[in-house]
Amino acid sequence: MFDLTTATADQFDEFQDQEFVVISVSEPITLKLIEVKKLGSGERDGGAFSLLWQGPATPILSQEIHRISHPIIGEQEIFLVPVAEKDVGLQYEAVFT
Repeated sequence: MFDLTTATADQFDEFQDQEFVVISVSEPITLKLIEVKKLGSGERDGGAFSLLWQGPATPILSQEIHRISHPIIGEQEIFLVPVAEKDVGLQYEAVFT
């Protein structure tokens, strides 16, 4: 089982450009992982990192813990923050420190 408490940026690198589905909302929303960024040292082994997803323009996900699903990591709860609006939709970030 994939454990977010010990996950590293290197582990998420293999999921870049893959789709994750937010299942904690009334209608599931597909997000594409577009960036895995190492942030330097943190309290977690492997260092701090952030994940950036691209989503549709609507609906807009609120800043909160969302349940996401992925074929390899299964269902996980991740705190997502809407951080940017682009021509193709909204971007969401999760930071692991």
